[in-house]
Amino acid sequence: QVQLVESGGGLVQAGGSLRLSCAASASISMFNAMGWYRQAPGKQRELVARITSGDSTNYADSVKGRFTISRDNAKNTVYLQMNTLKPEDTAVYYCYARVWVSDYWGQGTQVTVSS
Repeated sequence: QVQLVESGGGLVQAGGSLRLSCAASASISMFNAMGWYRQAPGKQRELVARITSGDSTNYADSVKGRFTISRDNAKNTVYLQMNTLKPEDTAVYYCYARVWVSDYWGQGTQVTVSS
């Protein structure tokens, strides 16, 4: 079983920045992939950014050029640097990990961007 704990959410004005962190209870170097999803009220959960064990990354079109995902294997932590935030980025952000055929999720952290 893998536990994922997110931190770094909060309230920020449009144009501001936040960095989310996701700390895993196991060695992330063994994970197939990690990433961030988000879910806004009344909307489906959507992929924001993903990073594989080979450090390949992909992003939702809506965040390309503004968000950056990275990993620190020594700290078993994945980060999401979010710049130039927009009100439409407001959502609960969830960390996830794919380990072999299993998916694990964090509890979520709220990001609110005011206009």
